[in-house]
Amino acid sequence: MCGIVGAVSTRNIVPVLVQGLQRLEYRGYDSCGVAVNADQAQLGQAAGLQRARSTARVSELLAQVGDAAGGLAGATGIAHTRWATHGAPAVHNAHPHFSHGPNAPGKHSPRIALVHNGIIENHEALRAGLQAKGYVFDSQTDTEVMVHLIDSLYQGDVLQAVTQAIKQLHGAFAIAVIAKDEPHRVVGARAGSPLILGVGQGEQFLASDAMALAGVTDQIVYLAEGDVVDLQLQSYTVYDASGHQVQREVLTVLAHSGAAELGPYRHYMQKEIFEQPRAIADTLEGIEGIVPELFDHPDRPGEASVVFKDIRSVLILACGTSYYSGCVAKYWLESVAHIPCQVEVASEYRYRDSVPDAHTLVVTITQSGETADTLAALKHAQSLGMLHTLTICNVSTSAMVRECKLAYITRAGVEIGVASTKAFTTQLAGLFLLTLALAKAKHRLSADEEAQHLKAMRHLPVALQSVLALEPQLIAWAQDFADKENALFLGRGMHYPIALEGALKLKEISYIHAEAYPAGELKHGPLALVTSEMPVVTVAPNDTLLEKLKSNLQEVRARGGVLYVLADADTRIHSSEGLHVIRMPEHYGALSPLLHVVPLQLLAYHTACARGTDVDKPRNLAKSVTVE
Repeated sequence: MCGIVGAVSTRNIVPVLVQGLQRLEYRGYDSCGVAVNADQAQLGQAAGLQRARSTARVSELLAQVGDAAGGLAGATGIAHTRWATHGAPAVHNAHPHFSHGPNAPGKHSPRIALVHNGIIENHEALRAGLQAKGYVFDSQTDTEVMVHLIDSLYQGDVLQAVTQAIKQLHGAFAIAVIAKDEPHRVVGARAGSPLILGVGQGEQFLASDAMALAGVTDQIVYLAEGDVVDLQLQSYTVYDASGHQVQREVLTVLAHSGAAELGPYRHYMQKEIFEQPRAIADTLEGIEGIVPELFDHPDRPGEASVVFKDIRSVLILACGTSYYSGCVAKYWLESVAHIPCQVEVASEYRYRDSVPDAHTLVVTITQSGETADTLAALKHAQSLGMLHTLTICNVSTSAMVRECKLAYITRAGVEIGVASTKAFTTQLAGLFLLTLALAKAKHRLSADEEAQHLKAMRHLPVALQSVLALEPQLIAWAQDFADKENALFLGRGMHYPIALEGALKLKEISYIHAEAYPAGELKHGPLALVTSEMPVVTVAPNDTLLEKLKSNLQEVRARGGVLYVLADADTRIHSSEGLHVIRMPEHYGALSPLLHVVPLQLLAYHTACARGTDVDKPRNLAKSVTVE
């Protein structure tokens, strides 16, 4: 949910930067800031890099930069909204971050300023190397590593320093950088996180999305993966991932136009599928270790550690896609944290007799935080005396967050398509963090296990990019599905809920009747439906159930069924007559569900496109279900 705005101009650009942040407030944030390269001769301001940062709203930042005594003005600048997930939000963690050079913490004028969206996986190793060179760190962020790294490479050309620095970065990022000695220049770069260029007359802009520049310019360039852009007053230059100068199409984007915000995508659903690496990176941003404070309510710090020590079981309440994320979490909670877990469809829970336990952690999962059935189920649980409540939610100001004692706010950003995609995967990320936090609270997570899990989570954005590259193969599958009216999805263990989610996506937007079953249940009924006209989609990770799953596949083939298998590379499942195989880029252990669901989303999307349905607004469905 982080937002970036940057500009190079001949006018005081601070009002434009702050207005851009206001347009990005919908993303959610807990700190914000702006930095300028003040040109004394031009604006009557003391020269050099200056900034203002706040842990309040953007409106407070606006008052701060406009203060007569300590105001801010400059023709070149960058600005940022940030949502921290680890520890209390603090000004020293807010962007923009400065580098004063080695052995000079705050003693000299800052040389480089930077804002960043995303997560850097190898920041610890880079930090150690920079500290050895004399760089002093003032924050706990991976972003400060980047600004010091660029400073260490800077020899008068900020473009060259950024280009060299990003070659050392592992992870996902979108950045905007300014240098004290180059007062009319901003350099941006992106890898896994979105960044756009706004083209003006005698001024140029950067932003996370076009909404931030509404009313400033309608000439937008959507930067491609790996692009680096050099903004100067009268021109801009884009370089691709290989360092070659390239031309990117300039699109006319009308302010607040829904079609404009689609960028190069055909539908919001497709756009949101491809935003998942960024959404996961944002959701995990700033997490250095597994601590209960990750789940503290924004208004009630310190409660999570007390609650976690008291709970003996978990009850998950959710609807639709969120329910399936809870079903995956049940496997995690019981296998990793060894805590009993029950998952209930929220719309059914309060209409049956149940056995309450005051030592149960009640977890609600909801994208909007306004789902009526889930809110009602939560209140029912509270009425039974279960007061330990936590929500996994995408909207920090929602009713669900207000009602729960604890909260983990995902950062999927605005999700417009009715069929949820990035909200689902960010929910899974939050639920896996919860699993680890509970395991650690119960002394069931060693330091080595914690480090391994965190490393795997930080790699998720990169792994998801590799999965998205499978899209052409899934388009080919979709052509086979387009004229079908029924489909069967199979999975085992924690991938059975992923099969359920795949079936739900297909039926939601293509209107093909789809069911999902645990693969071992085939012979107990569903096998009667299998014919050559019933495509059977199977999720086949290389886990302990693989050999049993292969036997289930043989049951389908023996009845003339046509199989479509998402198989890990080392499963030794090969394409043949009636057996279509797409190989996943890598096996991902416990986090495998986050990767395997993405091809199912793409299959549903392209099947719907082939059938000509209204992908973003499927019939009879709404995005936020606020009625029972």
